[in-house]
Amino acid sequence: MSDIRALFFDVFGTLVDWRGSIAREVRRLGLSVDGEAFADAWRNEYQPAMERIRAGGRGYVKLDVLHRENLDRILPRFGLESMSEAEREALNLVWHRLDAWPDVVEGLKQLRKQFLLAPMSNGNIALMADMARHNGFHWDAILGSEIARDYKPKPEVYLAGCAAFDLAPEACMMVAAHSSDLAAAAACGLKTAHIARPDEHGPGKGETAPDVPVDHAARDLLHLAEHLSA
Repeated sequence: MSDIRALFFDVFGTLVDWRGSIAREVRRLGLSVDGEAFADAWRNEYQPAMERIRAGGRGYVKLDVLHRENLDRILPRFGLESMSEAEREALNLVWHRLDAWPDVVEGLKQLRKQFLLAPMSNGNIALMADMARHNGFHWDAILGSEIARDYKPKPEVYLAGCAAFDLAPEACMMVAAHSSDLAAAAACGLKTAHIARPDEHGPGKGETAPDVPVDHAARDLLHLAEHLSA
């Protein structure tokens, strides 16, 4: 792996616990709903909303916009349709302050000694910047959907990230907890590393190992740092 110059990271699920963070916010706000069920329902609207853009049925809009539209869509299911505009706007910003998994801050610190680091996320730049400040992530750039004006797993997203660093795809590695993301990156020529997040969707409901060929499979980011420094 001595030819790898940059590491690109999926963020939602790989670096941050979106489900637990949203459930905690729901409880903090005193909403009389199941926080985990609310988080799951909101997240379940994520891929369908992006797919319309990927398929060409809608022009690119930032993920913040999609998250807000998805929030409005699910509120009636939980009896929260009376939530005010200000309350909806405030709740939508929970995505900007999702909490990192315990290994992430130190893992990124170790990896940054050797590689350029950037998120390769469907999240927009403002969202990624706020999340970085919330958790103490230090990026060399913020790449991903807003740079490419499209959403993963479209090839343009991965290739735009490589081009931003003036690097060939084979000099870049995609790091993710989702095999589908890694398969798409590999098809573009990037190296790949899988991070196990067995509890992403609830206890025992995440990927413990990749189901596609990868260059590295690690327990967490600290384990990946050990792999790549060996």
